[in-house]
Amino acid sequence: MIRPLLFALALLLPLASAAAREVVDLAGRAVTVPDRVERIVLGEGRMLIALGVARSGDPTRGVVGMMGEYPLLDPAGWALWRQHFPGLDAVPPVGKASGDTFDAEAAIALRPDVAIFGLAGHGPGPQASATLARLEAAGIPVVFVDFFKDPLVNTPRSIRLLGDVAGDPARAAAFADAYAAALAEVDRRVAATPDRPLVFLENRVGLQADCCATVGRTVIGDLIERAGGRNLGTGLIPGNTGLVSLETLLTRQPDVYLATAIGNPFTAQTQAARIQAGPGVSAAAARASLAAALARPGIADLDAVRGGRAFALWHHFFHSPFNVVAVQAMAKLFHPAAFADLDPAATLAAFSARFQPFVAEGAYWTGP
Repeated sequence: MIRPLLFALALLLPLASAAAREVVDLAGRAVTVPDRVERIVLGEGRMLIALGVARSGDPTRGVVGMMGEYPLLDPAGWALWRQHFPGLDAVPPVGKASGDTFDAEAAIALRPDVAIFGLAGHGPGPQASATLARLEAAGIPVVFVDFFKDPLVNTPRSIRLLGDVAGDPARAAAFADAYAAALAEVDRRVAATPDRPLVFLENRVGLQADCCATVGRTVIGDLIERAGGRNLGTGLIPGNTGLVSLETLLTRQPDVYLATAIGNPFTAQTQAARIQAGPGVSAAAARASLAAALARPGIADLDAVRGGRAFALWHHFFHSPFNVVAVQAMAKLFHPAAFADLDPAATLAAFSARFQPFVAEGAYWTGP
């Protein structure tokens, strides 16, 4: 009697170890994932931040491969992750900084339990049908999250999904609740504030010589509107991004000038106009770099600049689960009286202390 029972149990063990369940990802796809996820491939390196939110302890554990955009696009942030988790140097890249560079064969060879991709960004998206087919044929489920395409709706949903797939559902739910509360505080005050200043956003200042890169109706433009501003680019740019001439700006004269900052101490300053903000940047360095950018011909002649209504904000908020902090910061910049007692820096500090493996000090936004 004992031997047949032991034999039956032995047959059931592989089934138990291969137990799986179904989740619905942010692309609306029903995906079967293992109950126990131990090996992960990331469709963007910056998803390390989201993993840090969705699970406690070392968020890099089990990350066996990832895209290589993080050190290219945010070297200061990447340097901090390498400082705290030096094992990242041993994680092989599965691509560079665009979806068409993703190496499906290299990813398959790493034997991940799951691949985590974004709906939009610098890795393969839902439209990468050949890549998805290769991974799925190899038995690798692909789960899509989103911190960029519709961030204010999809960020808490994405964190809950990550917590369910590869982390701690209770921790992920706590973040989603804190996120909703931080956003609701902005919504409540904006609803009681009738003024809607016209905001011109200059995107990634110093990345290109042409003036002036901006955004249309989606992504950052949506966050501007949620913060109680009117995005000037919405009526001028037919797509997500485009250029607005200085002549147009001088004619339209926005109430607020807002730049996104991509420069930092770890980046060679190839252009004097590049603004510093983000991890490791001092408040003095951020203000000085903004002043240099505002002194450019034409930009210096804007009424918003002359009137001290010109600001800069860390660009990488818009690829981060902490994008709600950017909304709070913008709301305070646009409506200083209505948001006088709101402290976005305290929100960022609290989120970082509670939902990240380390706190990245720095000036994430600045003004004159």
